[in-house]
Amino acid sequence: MENITILWADDEIDLLKPHIMFLRDKGYEVHTSNNGVEAIEILKTKNFDIVFLDEQMPGLSGIETLIQIKNAFPAIPVVMITKSEEEAIMEDAIGSKISDYLIKPVNPKQILLSLKKNLENKKLISEKATFSYQQEFRSIGMEISNRLTFDEWIGIYKKLVFWELELARSNDSGIMDVLKMQKDEAGQVFSRFIENNYVEWINGRSSAGRPVMSHTLIREKLMPLLDETPVLFFILIDNLRYDQWKMLQPIISELYRVENDEIYCSILPTTTQFARNSMFSGLMPTEIEKKYPRYWVNDDEEGTKNQFEGELLGEQLRRYGKDIKYSYNKVLTLSAGRKLVESLPNLMGNKLNAIVYNFVDMLSHARTEMEVIRELADDEAAYRSITVSWFEHSPLYDIIRYLAEKKIPVVITTDHGSVKVDAPVKIVGDKATNTNLRYKTGRSLSYNKKEVFEVKNPADVFLPKTNVSSNYVFCRNTDFFAYPNNFNYYVNYYRNTFQHGGISMEEMLIPFITLKPK
Repeated sequence: MENITILWADDEIDLLKPHIMFLRDKGYEVHTSNNGVEAIEILKTKNFDIVFLDEQMPGLSGIETLIQIKNAFPAIPVVMITKSEEEAIMEDAIGSKISDYLIKPVNPKQILLSLKKNLENKKLISEKATFSYQQEFRSIGMEISNRLTFDEWIGIYKKLVFWELELARSNDSGIMDVLKMQKDEAGQVFSRFIENNYVEWINGRSSAGRPVMSHTLIREKLMPLLDETPVLFFILIDNLRYDQWKMLQPIISELYRVENDEIYCSILPTTTQFARNSMFSGLMPTEIEKKYPRYWVNDDEEGTKNQFEGELLGEQLRRYGKDIKYSYNKVLTLSAGRKLVESLPNLMGNKLNAIVYNFVDMLSHARTEMEVIRELADDEAAYRSITVSWFEHSPLYDIIRYLAEKKIPVVITTDHGSVKVDAPVKIVGDKATNTNLRYKTGRSLSYNKKEVFEVKNPADVFLPKTNVSSNYVFCRNTDFFAYPNNFNYYVNYYRNTFQHGGISMEEMLIPFITLKPK
C-alpha cells in the first residue's frame, strides 16, 4: 500500500490513541491535532490525503475549520465526526462538501471503511472491473466465434460497450489493450456477418432475421408510439454512437425513465445523405430517387444532400395514413438551438415534432480537421467526454428539461455512428470518385477485392449509379481508403480519426431510445 497520510483533529485526541495505533499498524501515517487552528497550520506543512475532523471542538468549531480547509485545500477529502445527529449540523457539513459523516463513538473498522471508500474506492472499483472482465473475456470470445443472429450481435456489442466504459476508469492499460483486441476481433467477424446478410435483408428475402433498418425505423418503431400519446418529440442526434448514448443516459435519467434501450441497423453507406434520407422517407435511396426525384441529390451533383428531410417525413406519414400535424426542425448552430428552446410552447399543438441536432457529427469532422480538437478528443474516452460536456451545456439539454417538465414522451435516436480508423486500404479512382474515406463509388475504381465489401451492381442494395459502370466498395471494421499518391501523408493525417460510411458495429449498431416522463 502506498503511504497514505492522515490528519486527525479532535479536542479529545488522547482518547483516540487506540484508533491511531490501529491505523498505524495498517500502514497509514497519522498526524494529530487537538484544535482547528493548529490543524489548518499543519495542513500547510505537508501534503495530506484525508482529514478526520471533530465537529464539536472549542474555539474554532469543526464546521468553521471545515470551511477554512475547503477554501485553502479544496481537493482534500474531509470526514466529519460528531456526537450530534442534528439535521442542521449535517446539512451545514454536507453543504461544505464533506466526503463522509461518522457518528461517535466510532470504532476502528468504521474508520478503515471510510478510508477505503474515500481513498481506495477508484482502485477497488478498477480492480473489480478488471477481474470481472477477465472472467467474461472467454465467454465473449466463444460467442463471437459462433454463428450469431443480429439480436445476438446486439448483445455482444452492448457487452463490449459496457466493458469499455467500465474499464475506461481503470489505469490498467494492459486490460484495455486486451479489450481493444477483442473488440477488433468482434469488428472483423461482424463485418463478415454484414457482408453475408445485407443484400438479403435489403431485398426482404430474410424476414426472420432481418433487423429494423433505417428505411423501416419510423414505420416499425415510431408510428406505434404516435398512437399512444397526444404529443411526441422525435430527436435525432446526428452521428451518435451507442457508447455516447450510455454516457448521456445517467444525465437524462434524472429527468426521464428510459423505457426502451434498443439498437437498430443503419443502411449502407452509413452517412447522412443515405441513412438519414432513408429514415425520414421510409425508402431506400433509389426508391427516393425514383419516387421523389426533386428530393434526391446524387454524390456527383452540386447541392446539399439532405435538405428535404422534413418533406420526406411528411410524405412517409401520408403514405401510411398518418394524417397528423407535425413539425421538423434542424439545429446546426447554438443560436438556432436557443431559438428552438424559445419556440417549444408553439410546438405543443403538434402530434409529432422531429428535431435533428447536428453537433456530434460536426465534432467528428472538426476532430479530423483541427489539431486542437484532435488533442482534446485524443481517444475514445475523451471523445465521449466531450460529447457529455457539450450536452450538459447545450440548448438540447434545455429542450429535454422543458419536455420533462411538461411530461412529454421523447424518442432519441441517430442516423449512423462513426468508427476510429487505423488501417489504410489502397484504392485508385478518377476525379469523379466521391471523397468519403469509408466507401467509394465510381466507374474506374481499382482495389484489392479481398480488402473490401464490393457491390458490383448498386441496384442489388438500392443504391443509385452515378454512371452505367459504377459500383460501390465499403471499408470494414477500422479500415479507411487512401490513394497511392502521397499515401504516407494521407495515412498519417487520417489515421485515428473518426469516420463513417462503412461497415462496423460503431457505425451500424445505433441507439433508438424511448423516454417516458417520470
